Amino acid sequence: MATAAKPISARFLIIWFGQLISGIGSGLTAFALGVYAFNRTHSATIYSLIILFAFLPSYLLKPIGGTLADRFDRRLMMMLGDLGSALGLLFILLMFLSGMNDLWVIYTGTALSSVFVALQNPAYKASVTDLLDEEDYAKASGLVQLTESVKYLISPIVAGFLMYYFRIEVVLVVDIATFALAICTVLAVKKTMVQAKAKEADDSFWSEFKKGFRYTFAQKELVILLSVVSLVTFFIGFIQSLFGPLILPFADAKTLGVSQTIAATGMLFSSFFIGMFHNSKNQAKILAVSLAVAGIFYALFGTSTNIILVTAYGFLFFAALPFVNTSIEVLIRKRVDNEVQGRVWSIVSLISQLGMIVAFAIAGTLADKVFNPLLQPNGALASTVGRFIGTGNGRGIGFMFIISGILVLHTAVVLGRLKSIENQK
Repeated sequence: MATAAKPISARFLIIWFGQLISGIGSGLTAFALGVYAFNRTHSATIYSLIILFAFLPSYLLKPIGGTLADRFDRRLMMMLGDLGSALGLLFILLMFLSGMNDLWVIYTGTALSSVFVALQNPAYKASVTDLLDEEDYAKASGLVQLTESVKYLISPIVAGFLMYYFRIEVVLVVDIATFALAICTVLAVKKTMVQAKAKEADDSFWSEFKKGFRYTFAQKELVILLSVVSLVTFFIGFIQSLFGPLILPFADAKTLGVSQTIAATGMLFSSFFIGMFHNSKNQAKILAVSLAVAGIFYALFGTSTNIILVTAYGFLFFAALPFVNTSIEVLIRKRVDNEVQGRVWSIVSLISQLGMIVAFAIAGTLADKVFNPLLQPNGALASTVGRFIGTGNGRGIGFMFIISGILVLHTAVVLGRLKSIENQK
């Protein structure tokens, strides 16, 4: 029977709290900008492009940010990252206030913020090893994932109501304020966090950068795991970029916000459970089972236009994700030495999220040009697939989710049979 373990480090919790609030703010902006652009253009492509611009720069630059996190004070990297991200939002805010609200403004501001996430995120992940013992890694992973889940849990419903009563500029101001709070929490533990080790003069930036890649690719089991995860994230990228375009054809922004919030409570409950009670045993089996569960409800997610059913399937899908992510993090973290944590985590992110980048780049076009036309009332699949999941705007996206869920389930079966993953130390 599972029992509660000792309380986690207060120093870590201070940092975590700041990132939690900042995550809520980032979720507000992501939701608001996506809905704002979709309502103007009614294009899934535009909606997904905003997500791509917000994600791609940090994805490409994380290996560099990870190397910096191992060379310099990780607290400084976190503060610089949060400050730079706030500046990207400030750019959008000032342009909107001046009357310039073209889509390029949103693309530019979100891309600028994303550049600085590449500094903040590897340093934040590496600080877990600075502040905690190995026995607390799984709990910390659950809490870190909670900061990600609030973007879907709290942010959508708050953003939906803010957009109903106020202009989008108010959402941007709130997000900027949350970045300021995150910086303050890092400052609060400035004198107690572990300092990054000083490097020898002959250890150049690029030599350490390359060392991170050599260290990662020298472990075959790690490469296998990351390759499988990259395939999975390709399908997860569809749901991230098309959640709004799936629901907005039959619901307004407030309904979308409420639905997304309720669905994301699955991540809240699972992350809380992992943070309080989860241990580090049998992670390979947990990974395969939770991934299979996610695939099943991912497929069901696309079958209906009933907002209650869609929300329920979404809840169960999101409930499985923290177990998937925690298992991956624990399996990787146990294999990585602390002095290369920043570099390796950035490389892990680069490889594992490659599929997601591809999904963000093609999801909107596939939806607008291929799948949605197939399931229009007179589309090629209207009399077959359409009989089961319906026809009209957004039904092609539902069909994409069904196919993706089945492929995620298949990936889980393959992953469960990889003995090399089970034998990780």
